[in-house]
Amino acid sequence: MAGRRVIGAEHVERASRRGRRHLEVLPGAIVTDSARESAARLRIALRTGPLDRPAVPVPDGTAALVRGLYRRGAKWMPPGRPRGRSPVRLGRLALVGAGGVGANVAHLAANAGLAEEIVVVDVVPGLAEALALDLVHASGLTRSRSAVSGGADLALAAGADVVVVTAGRPRAPGMDRADLREANRRTVRAVAETIRTAAPGAVVIVVSNPLDEMTAEMLLATGFPRERVLGMAGTLDSARFREALARAAGAGVDEVEAMVLGCHGPEMVPVVSRARVRGAPLERRLSRAQIDACVERTVAAGGQVVALRKTGSASIAPAHAVVEVLDHLRGARAGAVPVSVRLDGEYGLEDVVLGVPCLLGPRGLVEIEELPLDESERSALACAAAAVRARIAEGARPEAPAS
Repeated sequence: MAGRRVIGAEHVERASRRGRRHLEVLPGAIVTDSARESAARLRIALRTGPLDRPAVPVPDGTAALVRGLYRRGAKWMPPGRPRGRSPVRLGRLALVGAGGVGANVAHLAANAGLAEEIVVVDVVPGLAEALALDLVHASGLTRSRSAVSGGADLALAAGADVVVVTAGRPRAPGMDRADLREANRRTVRAVAETIRTAAPGAVVIVVSNPLDEMTAEMLLATGFPRERVLGMAGTLDSARFREALARAAGAGVDEVEAMVLGCHGPEMVPVVSRARVRGAPLERRLSRAQIDACVERTVAAGGQVVALRKTGSASIAPAHAVVEVLDHLRGARAGAVPVSVRLDGEYGLEDVVLGVPCLLGPRGLVEIEELPLDESERSALACAAAAVRARIAEGARPEAPAS
């Protein structure tokens, strides 16, 4: 037993105090009975390691020095976005839905060479095939090395490492995301059944609206662990919040750091307390009225696009947000990114899908990062959870018999 680590109750309790929801157990380690009892009581998962973790970027000393000097001067130099040290290419990326978002994801992924193979699936005859052929022709210009194919059969997603689900009806003017629930639930269930059998090891990224409810539906229908079912929303909402703050402050978007948590809808929670413009808290750059206006603009951003287009919803910004999540999965980006996952005690919330900052790796969720929020933000997050639960419960009610 010499040299073998013994994990006792004190290790589990220390992990709980630090807000962690799991404890890594390396091969050969001994877990005491008291540790297992404490883990069950504190709801700490004992996971066999080593666990996949996102690569931590190596600090650039020169850039840090330059930024420090600029902070003392008249001009502030924004830090670069954290990059992973060893990004990998996905083997097979499947996109279910060849509409605006799906088409743009396929385009961005092919141009960046994110995957060895990109497969596009859509039930509309010829749509996915046409998109794939267009991208194949474009490779003569882009020199993309990603093989692209398309078809109408969901079985084409077989063996995918990641499946991005954008299928479903888009919003129309006057509709909110909840209005799409019934129509898109049927679509998500059908897609989930295929993924469960054809790509049982895949990480699933849900984009279909209403996002949080459809992510919960995908979890239920696939039976996958929460680590492998993610909803893309917080990345998009955070991007919109950063743009609104940058415009109000007269700053560049690269000079703003901000994040949106909660649900993808009217109950979203822009985290004002942790947002920064040129490294300073918002209160130093903007008035309370300006901050409130930025929050309102963020919440209404998707609806504004729908009102202008009249026949669909946003597609370019959501596609970039999906690629951001893909980059975190494959190690091209480091740090936490907001995605919708099922909470199991994090932020004091249980069994509800909400957007929270997550560390991602090749197998999906690695860890949820619990930010220190102020009292109003925690209350807003709890209200968002209650709203999502209520909408799911309403949708689960049996339909009245036809008269």
